[in-house]
Amino acid sequence: MTPPSISGISPLFIVPNVTETLAFYRDVLGFDIAFRGPAPDDEFFGIVRRGAAQILFKALGEVVEGKDIAVEPVPNFKRQPAFSLDAFLDVADPDALAEEFASRGVRFAVPLGNDDDGLRGFVIEDLNGYGLFFGRRA
Repeated sequence: MTPPSISGISPLFIVPNVTETLAFYRDVLGFDIAFRGPAPDDEFFGIVRRGAAQILFKALGEVVEGKDIAVEPVPNFKRQPAFSLDAFLDVADPDALAEEFASRGVRFAVPLGNDDDGLRGFVIEDLNGYGLFFGRRA
């Protein structure tokens, strides 16, 4: 019997400002905004997509049952190098994507190249401190 397939996984990042985060992913990294809301005047959740990749964002705090609940983000990027990535985005042609990002002025935290783990790609740090690896097996 064939086991049921899983078609993807989407990280959920806690961010201080969902509106600014969505704009960064759209304007700087070329993602499409798939959802923002729940309302224009109350934007505490958002989703971006590019190809098969999807990332969800939630605001730092919200009011639940009359209580203000705040959760601080804890990006891995500031931790020891072995634990520094928050998301791995599988990219068939990391060279072309690095060129696209460079043309948009994206700053690379780790430049395009091959690493000791047999991967080819690059790392960027988003505006909230999350580390994103864009690449593939070399």
